[in-house]
Amino acid sequence: MSYEQFAYLYDELMKDAPYDQWVQFVKDMMTKYDVVPAPRLLDLACGTGELSVRLAKAGFDVTGIDLSEDMLAVALAKAETEGIKIPFFQQNMANLEGQGQFDVIGIFCDSLNYLQTEDEVIATFTTVIQHLQDKGLFIFDVHSIYKVNDVFVNQTFALNEDNVSYIWNSFPGEEPNSVEHELSFFVLDERSGKYDRVDELHYQRTYPVQQYISWLESAGFKLVEIIADFIDAKPRESSERILFVAKKK
Repeated sequence: MSYEQFAYLYDELMKDAPYDQWVQFVKDMMTKYDVVPAPRLLDLACGTGELSVRLAKAGFDVTGIDLSEDMLAVALAKAETEGIKIPFFQQNMANLEGQGQFDVIGIFCDSLNYLQTEDEVIATFTTVIQHLQDKGLFIFDVHSIYKVNDVFVNQTFALNEDNVSYIWNSFPGEEPNSVEHELSFFVLDERSGKYDRVDELHYQRTYPVQQYISWLESAGFKLVEIIADFIDAKPRESSERILFVAKKK
C-alpha cells in the first residue's frame, strides 16, 4: 500500500486520534508489569511519528519502524523539529531484521489491521516475540468486528475544512470482517489557490478476539490485559477498539 501523498495529509486527518490516551496506557502498563525505567520501545507501523515523538517525550527510548518511506520522512522531520533523536527504519513489521531486543513493542492506532492475511499477522507476532526482552510487553489495538461491519462498511464520511477536505467511502472487502476505504482528498495549493485531488485506497481486516488470543499464545505470549476503548472493561459486542497487552513468557 502506497502512502506517498497521503503521508503529508495524515497528521491533519488524525489530529483527533487518542495519542495522549495511548501514551498514558503504555505508561500504566509499564508500571503495572514492572518494566524497567526508561524502557526501549519499538513503535511498529509508526507512520508520521506523532506517537513516537510523544512517547520519547514521556521518557521512552523509542525506535520507529514503518513500511512507507514517505511516512518516515515526515516522522524524521518531526522528531528533528522537536529536538528529539529517534532512529527510524523502513521495514515490514512481519519481518524485522537487525533491531535487537526491546522492553516494549507496540503496534498502535489499528495498524495491525492493515495486514491482509492471517499468515502476516502470525508472522508479525512471531517476529515481535523474537525482538522482546524476557518478560517484555507487547501492546497493540485492533478494530472490533462490530466496528468494521457496522461502523465502517457501506458508510460515507466527510471532512470540509479550509485547507483540506475529503470524502471517505467504505465498502465490504473480499474476506470476512474486512473493509475497503476509498478516500478522495482535496488539498489547497496555496500558490495557485486551487485544490488538488488525491485518491487513496486502503484495506483493513480484523478477526475475532479469541483468534488474536490463540495466535498470541501460539507465538509464546501470555495475555495479561484485554480492554475496550481505553476503558478498564472487557470488550462488549458494541466495543470499537480492542486493546491487547501480552507478556513474553
